[in-house]
Amino acid sequence: MDNNFSAQVKEIISYSREEALRLGNDFIGTEHLLLGLIREGDNTAVKILKQLNVDLFELRKEVELAVKDKTGKNIAQINSLPLTKQAEKVIRVTVLEAKALKSPQVETEHLMLSILKNKENAATQILNHFDIDYDIFRNDIGVVRSSDPKAEFADENEEEFDEEKRFSGQSRGAGARSTTAAKSK
Repeated sequence: MDNNFSAQVKEIISYSREEALRLGNDFIGTEHLLLGLIREGDNTAVKILKQLNVDLFELRKEVELAVKDKTGKNIAQINSLPLTKQAEKVIRVTVLEAKALKSPQVETEHLMLSILKNKENAATQILNHFDIDYDIFRNDIGVVRSSDPKAEFADENEEEFDEEKRFSGQSRGAGARSTTAAKSK
């Protein structure tokens, strides 16, 4: 399974383990995977979150608060932190997300999509407070990729839709949902 993961995603998974230890947790959950993505910082998933006006400092703070009460009883065995069932599923689903987007490797955006796919996990619920869900995130992948000179260009219709969405005036902050005026044509 590891063979399809980019070096960046492997590093993020390693960071998620470190984040769990730092927070005194005896497990690696979806929250820790999200913290790993934020900590790595220079990746497509974080660029998309920034593009969607997510305050990464506030996001990190909310995630840390969510796992603070879930402290482990014994973190002495630091070499064997288990993944929660939800985190295991996220890791498995990343491969499917990469295939769906016709990517030869699992990248950070696939990891984020996989986290967002299950509405029941804590990381997704926190991201929802920032007005980020699976569809919003997936739609913005094309915008970020098209601004990357090495990336392939998206279909013109998709690009127009993404641009229209991006400039609609929506801002995503902790629990604050902006409304946009109805468009007149």
